[in-house]
Amino acid sequence: MSVRLVDTPEGFRALLSEIAGATLVALDTEAASFHRYHDRIYLVQLSTPALTAVIDPLGVGDLSPIGELLANPDTEKVFHDADYDLRLFDRQFGFRATRLFDTRIAAQFLNEPGIGLGALLEKYFGVLADKRFQRADWSARPLSAAMLEYAAGDTNNLCELQYILRDKLAQVGRLSWVLEEFALLEGTRWTAAEADLELDYLRLKGAKALDRRSLALLRELHRWRAQTAVSLDRAEFRVLGNEVLLQLAQHPVATIADLATVKGVGRDTLERRGDEILRAISLGQAVPDAELPQLPRPARRTADPVFELRLEALKKARNASAERLQLAPGVLCPNGTLEAIARAEPENLEMLGGVPGVRHWQLEALGAELLTAMHALQPTAAKEL
Repeated sequence: MSVRLVDTPEGFRALLSEIAGATLVALDTEAASFHRYHDRIYLVQLSTPALTAVIDPLGVGDLSPIGELLANPDTEKVFHDADYDLRLFDRQFGFRATRLFDTRIAAQFLNEPGIGLGALLEKYFGVLADKRFQRADWSARPLSAAMLEYAAGDTNNLCELQYILRDKLAQVGRLSWVLEEFALLEGTRWTAAEADLELDYLRLKGAKALDRRSLALLRELHRWRAQTAVSLDRAEFRVLGNEVLLQLAQHPVATIADLATVKGVGRDTLERRGDEILRAISLGQAVPDAELPQLPRPARRTADPVFELRLEALKKARNASAERLQLAPGVLCPNGTLEAIARAEPENLEMLGGVPGVRHWQLEALGAELLTAMHALQPTAAKEL
């Protein structure tokens, strides 16, 4: 494959001129979350049925024409698993997309045995997946020819794949289903993590087995690592691994010499950050006993046997419909949606359609079955009470 690299404003303008008026464009992005703390778009891959180009944002500068392309309702934009790409576009540039086609979602609704891009490209085009650069540092420059070819492969066949999957969806009567899903995808936005960053250290595997003093040490070490990762723009595990944090929390050291014996603390880290690590350990050791952290108690759920019966009935109805339609149960109707239905207790299709998360196509595909399951259960549930 001959890869066209667009890394100058002039080259970008020429590309935009070539694709002006295109009704179908495939897009993908490459970020560097495996290497950087702040995830950003470092490449944009773009294909039409006639060309493929790899756009370097660091070279072309202003990417607002990409934003205009995403927002253009006259152009269909094809992605594979668009969610994260759309979130990055929104977070970094404020770009919003319309008229989307997601080949991953399309593959799910066709019950493809493999819905990953590699599996689909191999099935329909005989292209074998190249995994060499899955964790490449796309922020580094220059990029090798092999890396650019790998990146271009993500969109090179997407337009043709869209044609194939669209036709198959139309044949089985599910094109309107995915079009509804794609319309909802247009609302994808970047959202900040809801978790309390001060409690992130408790997410580390093994943290919940620590005593309170070790938790205090882990909290200070984790806080130091996060602050350092932000300042260096480096992925946190590349500052210091989770295993090292846990080791130091359980077996704290007091000197550089002792720190040097800890597996996972490299020479560069020791020389540049050793004193900072020891300071974090000291802070953890200095926390008064009365102020030591402790694991939060999980919220107690109030048992609701009638709700559980309704939910179980809905799951059985959903699973039977999934088997009939040859769809994965979670694709047909996720458990979270079934829980919302069980709480709302809709009496008819109109009320069912008003339950948050319920799609119009789901009313058509299994709405009657879900209502029947709930209504059939009501007398039984009343007797059990």
